[in-house]
Amino acid sequence: MKTLTKEMQAAITPEMALELLKQGNHRFVNNLKTNRNLLEQANETSDGQHPFAIILSCIDSRTSAELIFDQGLGDIFSVRIAGNIVNEDVLGSMEFACKVAGAKIIAVLGHTKCGAIKGACDHVEMGNLTALLAKIQPAVYDEKTELAHRNSSNNEFVEKVAVINVKRTVQSIIERSPILKEMLANSELKLVGGIHEISTGEVTFFGN
Repeated sequence: MKTLTKEMQAAITPEMALELLKQGNHRFVNNLKTNRNLLEQANETSDGQHPFAIILSCIDSRTSAELIFDQGLGDIFSVRIAGNIVNEDVLGSMEFACKVAGAKIIAVLGHTKCGAIKGACDHVEMGNLTALLAKIQPAVYDEKTELAHRNSSNNEFVEKVAVINVKRTVQSIIERSPILKEMLANSELKLVGGIHEISTGEVTFFGN
């Protein structure tokens, strides 16, 4: 597969970018990995990069965006933080990726059996982790359907909170970044949320 150039990136629409992610995940799930010369791509991107997407995902070792979307060097920006939360630094990274570097889609990717979500469900407090999990707590309180065992022992509760957390992050990006909000309004950019099922590798995007 060819390394992305500025011209190739410019020709990709936000809708096409989403389709590229879907196709890549389909290849991953079906073990049809694209044959790439990564050393060649490293050389070809040494003077510049033109990724078509930026993925915000969790630090979980099973959720590497490059792998689950079958992408090569120079194809996507990858932001990883426990619980796929958004903060000022993440927003700044997204603004750079999209406004400056030309990415066409932002994907917020949660995943099943997430340790950060479980920690928030259990109201864990530990060092600097306390402040991070506090950013997930609103999703815990927003989940109203599970009335009993509202902790990590209830798998249904955990997975519902994970979905809510992704949707809250998507909304937060729109509310907290005028730059990205304007790009979305002008159809220069697409913003999607989804969940990665770690047992199968399949990614499901919400509303798509």
